[in-house]
Amino acid sequence: MCTSIVEIVRVEGAGRAEAGWFGLTSSVLSYDHPHHALYENAVNIDFVNPALGPGARVAVEISLESAKALAAALAKVVAEAEDVERARPRGTVYAAGA
Repeated sequence: MCTSIVEIVRVEGAGRAEAGWFGLTSSVLSYDHPHHALYENAVNIDFVNPALGPGARVAVEISLESAKALAAALAKVVAEAEDVERARPRGTVYAAGA
């Protein structure tokens, strides 16, 4: 049974697919039948850039329990990152890997 649970979020960043790195423009999150994971339903997360065609996609299918753990960890990292950003002097720019 399809659940019709879908959220689409605008994102900025980069993803890596078979052809290499590409810019991301959105993420599609759903709870539905996975294509590869061995679950009746899974939390499916696709990071995409539709303007670049079907190859510009990074897909993840995880269990509901894994999704809960991931959401909690993401919330913790975001909260800690916000603390770091608040403490950073305005205008400070760091080089990648620094």
